[in-house]
Amino acid sequence: MAASGNASPPQPHFLNGLQPEQSSPPDGVMDKFRLYETRANFYLIGRNKSRTYWRVLKIDGMEPSELNVREDSTTYTASECSDLLKRIHEGNRSTGGLKLVTTCYGIVGFIKFLGPYYMVLITKRKQIGDICGHTIYAISKSEIIPLLSSSVQSKMANYKSECRYKKLMCMVDLTKDFFFSYSYHIMRSLQKNMCDNETGQVPYDTMFVWNEFLTRGIRNIICNTFWTVALVYGFFKQSSISISGRYFKLALIARRSRHYAGMRYLKRGVNEKGRVANDVETEQIVVEDAVEGFPMQISSVVQNRGSIPLFWSQETSRLNIKPDITLSKRDQTYKATRLHFENLSKRYGNPIIILNLIKTHEKKPRESVLRTEFANAIESINNDLSEEHRLKFLHWDLHKH
Repeated sequence: MAASGNASPPQPHFLNGLQPEQSSPPDGVMDKFRLYETRANFYLIGRNKSRTYWRVLKIDGMEPSELNVREDSTTYTASECSDLLKRIHEGNRSTGGLKLVTTCYGIVGFIKFLGPYYMVLITKRKQIGDICGHTIYAISKSEIIPLLSSSVQSKMANYKSECRYKKLMCMVDLTKDFFFSYSYHIMRSLQKNMCDNETGQVPYDTMFVWNEFLTRGIRNIICNTFWTVALVYGFFKQSSISISGRYFKLALIARRSRHYAGMRYLKRGVNEKGRVANDVETEQIVVEDAVEGFPMQISSVVQNRGSIPLFWSQETSRLNIKPDITLSKRDQTYKATRLHFENLSKRYGNPIIILNLIKTHEKKPRESVLRTEFANAIESINNDLSEEHRLKFLHWDLHKH
């Protein structure tokens, strides 16, 4: 902490040339930020909810082809942070001084196309629920900030192509189907959070963090996750219910994997790494409102769905609403299918129960082709597993029930 009284104000490490040390904020969470800029640099000021400390992140705006980020390891008070900003302003007065760009609530990530890096920020948020006292948020508004002055952008090569790629990026609507939390690992199930008891940095490497790649650069540079938010893509809805005089909170969460994701018909089956198309983990959490002094009653049920883990595809056509299924025979030993179920076993444990919803009988064989091959794959895999680890295969034709 910086000294108080008549002592000299703390010197930020990026101003005095020292390499910043890695130190954690006192309570580990910053949830509100202000972005400032000078002619040469950007300064992101973050603070915690209780306003007891402030931190500073400096981003180089003069080198567009590289992501140069430096974190000041000093923890500031409100007055010390204000003094620092005044000194930065005075030091840059001849070139326009220090200007406020925006207030924000976390970094979604950094992205680069043909020109400079862009910083994606959450500029408005809304509370959509809470889990065990941890607030869950959705994004109300986001903003893409180029880390380069507009005058330089218009003169750079490939300017038209750069604008096109930026427009494509802006088509991703972060205000729909994305959610996050500063203090709860919403990308993991309640059971995993309670059993693992892991502390420290947010697990961005999980398959359910949509912006893992966008945040990888800054996380590798500053070696922490205090400035970024881990976004989950899917669905979150929480409601309060009453049954026989007892009050509950019911939350339904769907987490969509960032691996092998894509639109219907364009992504099908499994890839060589055992990742299936459109893999979604669904969790239902029920919490009973506890009377003070009594333990909390809580229940969580998790299930997983995904494309059938075989190599297959469908050719889309406007004239054919039910395109034919093409089954590839290139994986005779079902290696990719095995990898898929090994991954499920690591994530959820054994036994793995497979609920197969493919049709049994069809006038023209389509889904039933997959049904037969899937059954063959499970039989082949089970032949190499012990009784306790074998896959439980249940057929359920919805058209018969």
